[in-house]
Amino acid sequence: MRFLLVLFLLAGGASAHIGSPDVFMEGPAGPYSLFVTVQPPSVIPGIAQIQVRVSAPGVSQVAATPLAMTGPASRLAPIADQLVPSKDDPQTFNGAVWLMQTGSWQVRIQAQGTQGVGTISVPIPALARRSLAMPEALGALLLGLTALLVFGLVAITGAAVREAQLEPGVAPDKGHRWRGRLVMAGVLLLVLGMVWFGNSWWNSEAQDYSERIYKPLQMTPSLTGAKLTLHITDPGWLPWRKIDDFIPDHGHLMHLYLIREPQMDRIFHLHPEMTGPGVFALDLPVMDAGKYGLYADVVHADGFPETLTATLTIPEVKGRALEGDDAMATAAPVQETGTTTREFTLPDGYRMRFMPAGPLVAKRAQLFRFELLDPQGNAPRDMRLYMGMTGHAAFVKTDGSVFAHIHPNGSVSMAAVMMTGSPHDMPGMEAGLPDTVQFPYGFPSAGHYRIFVQMKHGDTIETGVFDAFVG
Repeated sequence: MRFLLVLFLLAGGASAHIGSPDVFMEGPAGPYSLFVTVQPPSVIPGIAQIQVRVSAPGVSQVAATPLAMTGPASRLAPIADQLVPSKDDPQTFNGAVWLMQTGSWQVRIQAQGTQGVGTISVPIPALARRSLAMPEALGALLLGLTALLVFGLVAITGAAVREAQLEPGVAPDKGHRWRGRLVMAGVLLLVLGMVWFGNSWWNSEAQDYSERIYKPLQMTPSLTGAKLTLHITDPGWLPWRKIDDFIPDHGHLMHLYLIREPQMDRIFHLHPEMTGPGVFALDLPVMDAGKYGLYADVVHADGFPETLTATLTIPEVKGRALEGDDAMATAAPVQETGTTTREFTLPDGYRMRFMPAGPLVAKRAQLFRFELLDPQGNAPRDMRLYMGMTGHAAFVKTDGSVFAHIHPNGSVSMAAVMMTGSPHDMPGMEAGLPDTVQFPYGFPSAGHYRIFVQMKHGDTIETGVFDAFVG
């Protein structure tokens, strides 16, 4: 009778990150600076919750429009949904939009105020991740109601055949009673057959839906000498997903993080090259032995991002020197002491500081600010962009359940942002770069995290390592 239990709940999040479902983006919408948080739906079709924080007063209306990222649907905008100003903060607007199909979407945010109208689009991967069981109490209640309805239907039809045609006060004879029993038996069999058919139909629909639940690309690493090869396979999620349609994001088809587990004391940010359909390879740099967690970010041609994961035990590698955009860091093993570190000293005497805007709390959108100082405590005069950004960061939970690669514009991939046509120049892209960088993000759960932050001065890529306790 599960077909009558019409409550199919799913949970999960965006595929672009591991265990970090919400999407964060900060950027200009014309004359206005917006900080947008989107909670993607857990069911497709489903409702995405949206919060827009305006940095300055003067905005009177904010609207949101969901659009497919590519294809004809990307040019057919539905009527925009108006967001509602918060009662506690007139610069914060809340609302929701429907995402109707699985795939790569964008939510177009339009702000209107004293300085005119501005627009920004936030890329959203729409998918369902896993199913949850029906709550037992609700299941028992609905099953009881179903049994009551079946009993009532059988009793009513029996009474109709047995007594409905008799004069008032006349008792049914043996023939009427037998006909009533036969009809009740027939109706009972008919209803049970309908229940069986409905249950079979529901199971079939549930099976079909389970095949559309997100199945991430699988990545199998292999090591030959110092050469790392990554083989990508598709477990069969959507028939149109490919393993060779990746597009560059920050100039690379893949961003690969290798983090030694469980100490989290060695981190590498590398960029394998695609050597064939679904095959990436690179020569490893000098690496200490250990078990490493691998997190590989890729973006499909339709703007859909994915993070592929694997683990690999690596012996000591006497490989090449770091080159290009590759970076690494060495830190003390992570300590789950319930504290947050605010400063990290780099091997060349430079220092990086963590300057949070407030207490670190789960499920709260925040701006995370970091500063780079030279050995004399001054701002470096030779700050440079690192892969087109003032910085990159990885937020990783110490139990491995959360991995999020964040940029100064948020958790979205730059490749997808460029596809939306939104402005993508980050603050500080002009001459005279600042020695600070900030990242919009929100921790998905409480616990201990390690944050890896990369900034560049001259030809040196600095990687700061910070422990963060999230309440």
